Amino acid sequence: MRKHTRREFVKIVGLSGSGLLLAAYVPASILNAKPDGEPKIFSPSVYLQIDSNGIVTVFVHRTEMGQGVQTSLPMLVAEELEIDVNKIRVVQANADAKYGSQSTGGSWSIRSTFEPFRVAGATARMMLISAAALKLGVDESKCYAENGFIKNSVNNKILAFAELVDDASKLTVPKDVKLKDPKDYKIIGKRIPRTDTPDKLYGKAKFGIDIALPGMFYAVIKRPPVYGATLKSFDAANAKKINGVVEVIQISRGIAVIANSTWSAIKGRDALVIDWDLGVNVNVSSESIKKEMESHISSEGFTLEEYGNPFSGNINDAKVIEAIYEVPYIAHAPMEPVNAVANITKDKAELWVSSQNPQDAQNRVAQLLNRKPSDIVLHVALVGGAFGRKLRSDFALEAAEISNVTGKIIKLMWTRDDDMKYGYFRPTSMHSMKGIVAEDKVLEFKHHIIAPSIRAQDQGMPKTAREYDIAGSATGWKYKFPYNKVSGTVVNAPVLISWLRAVYGTQNPFAIESFIDELAFAAGKDPLELRKDLLVEDSRLKNVMMVAAEKADWNKKLEKGKGRGIAIYEGYNSFCALVAEVTVKGNKLTVDRYVAVIDCGIVVNPDTLESQIEGSIAFALSAALKQKITIKNGAVEQSNYDDFPMLTLSEMPKVEVHIIPSEEKVGGIGELAIAPVAPALCNAIFNASGKRVRKLPIELS
Repeated sequence: MRKHTRREFVKIVGLSGSGLLLAAYVPASILNAKPDGEPKIFSPSVYLQIDSNGIVTVFVHRTEMGQGVQTSLPMLVAEELEIDVNKIRVVQANADAKYGSQSTGGSWSIRSTFEPFRVAGATARMMLISAAALKLGVDESKCYAENGFIKNSVNNKILAFAELVDDASKLTVPKDVKLKDPKDYKIIGKRIPRTDTPDKLYGKAKFGIDIALPGMFYAVIKRPPVYGATLKSFDAANAKKINGVVEVIQISRGIAVIANSTWSAIKGRDALVIDWDLGVNVNVSSESIKKEMESHISSEGFTLEEYGNPFSGNINDAKVIEAIYEVPYIAHAPMEPVNAVANITKDKAELWVSSQNPQDAQNRVAQLLNRKPSDIVLHVALVGGAFGRKLRSDFALEAAEISNVTGKIIKLMWTRDDDMKYGYFRPTSMHSMKGIVAEDKVLEFKHHIIAPSIRAQDQGMPKTAREYDIAGSATGWKYKFPYNKVSGTVVNAPVLISWLRAVYGTQNPFAIESFIDELAFAAGKDPLELRKDLLVEDSRLKNVMMVAAEKADWNKKLEKGKGRGIAIYEGYNSFCALVAEVTVKGNKLTVDRYVAVIDCGIVVNPDTLESQIEGSIAFALSAALKQKITIKNGAVEQSNYDDFPMLTLSEMPKVEVHIIPSEEKVGGIGELAIAPVAPALCNAIFNASGKRVRKLPIELS
């Protein structure tokens, strides 16, 4: 009997999740393979490859930024391929057009890949079965995949995936493959631990900010102090005296200081003497922007959605309820400030970027350098928080420009106050609400949104109402009012705005779901009961609401000073209801509990889903309780977490997440629970204290 080396044994065990099975059967072709030989590759999909050493690799083309795609996407492949998900090697894909869209946002990762990744696994499985049937001389129907092997029921012979790589790679890739019925899932729906957690715990994981290359220099940028300010002149003499500073150059977005350390670059930047032309925006402030929005409150705006017939009865028999809701600009404020590494030479262009939109960065850098996108190698690093900020590619462009001009390998660093003062922000907005109620019914519901538009900032004013992004999460609600009208007015401001987790869903539902409670109070009706009347009977949205009410003991009386509030939301093909519980003593607010009920169709990983909901509540609570960006003299006033605070651990409420079992189409989760957090909270505050909150962040007085 042949003895095996330790190296061979480790190699064998890696072929399957079952050590016992391998002990009983070890393919001779694997044992006799040359340890250092170049493995053969079987790659039936851009997302998947299997090599002749038995290594199964899944290429994750979406960015891992804490949401768990490096676990969930391999689960989809493993389900159909019939292999232990823990035996899959996960590789973060570079930017490449062959993957289709790589943009990671809009709660889109699982929704867009649920079928393609399963198809990749199923295709590989069917081709391996075909190869095994030919090799064993049996009918394909007698073969099946199990735990990294192809087995047959005729003679009980088995072949490891690795043994079939060469034969399978010669077969024609089938166009149609049969996918599993949900009732047969073994992996999808299970709580699979995050594969990226160990490396993060032990400091092995490489985020963008961790990337370090030999011969690399560090750069920071001095940016215009006022929106729209331009550079008149600068003197770098004092900056160049700072130990470690090697170069100072003017670039498109300011003055770059390059040094052999981040600290030297920052000190050099501080020493710059600059003369700015502050321009026309020096008098812009939060107050001036608010006044501009207020000037449109009485206007009609443009119609975004309208149905039903306006109330035509005797107004004396009804109540007219009006309210103005307001939210501020807020920052993304991820723990990892934006950064990028660029190595641009005459012969190559290579970048390492914590990007949510790597193909956009690749395309923009290519345009900057006048090269083809395929000539730009862009590595996607792990992202230490993003929330939409890293969908933008400005920082990748800055790094590429500095490297191209200096000929050096450049690591561009944004400091925390760079990130807070000069980044992009969630837009501010104002909401003029009007409703008519009679007896216990809502007869009219009108919502006028007044806000800056991200799309208008980027592309110019839209031509049709459908293109107005300010309507996001304000139209298409399941509520059936006798008359409903949603209108909008776009206001212009120089403040840079961009997508933030849930985008306009962080604003419009706050006004809508809070005002629904106001109408319920005016009608003398329980807020839950009013919503029940407004939602159709078979609505999935209505179902999550009723389950949330049950789980939160909606009808159970609370002691004085405590209150409950409910809010619901539909988005990303998913449905969510939140019940908040609070304690209000004078002007002191304590958020005690959130009960969340989710219907997102088929759930890939319940553990990841729960984490997303818990994180969404923490994220949205920070904004509701603490955060605002204010403008003074044309510039952002905030600079760090001391004046733009986050929710602390001690302030985090208890969160209960309940998942509705479903075989409906897969929906998104990453942004779903953001929308109802603030209105549920404010409705609970009113229930506890009688104080109506119409402005964020919350201030009780």
